[in-house]
Amino acid sequence: MAGGNVLEITDANFDTVVAKSDVPVLVDFWAPWCGPCRAIGPTIAQLADQFAGKIKVGKVNVDENQDLALKYGISSIPAVLLFKGGERVDELIGAGPKSSYEAMINRHIG
Repeated sequence: MAGGNVLEITDANFDTVVAKSDVPVLVDFWAPWCGPCRAIGPTIAQLADQFAGKIKVGKVNVDENQDLALKYGISSIPAVLLFKGGERVDELIGAGPKSSYEAMINRHIG
């Protein structure tokens, strides 16, 4: 599932990992039964390695963490949200090319 730099984010640890982070956090809302979610999994892991030290990258299983999915209005997955200072600042819904995620991240770092 997750690569070495990809965090598992849950209802329980969201505040610690995302809201209180001093760097932007890319969060992939996904589910194991979602084909497009599984398809972008390797891309999310590559981004975690590529941007290590600049951002955090995590995944939220929406089946196991329905409170977070509801809180952020996730109605379609994959949904990749970018948080900065605990606030959602950007998002991409659906599976996209790596360049789309890179552009989103680059808009908010540096």
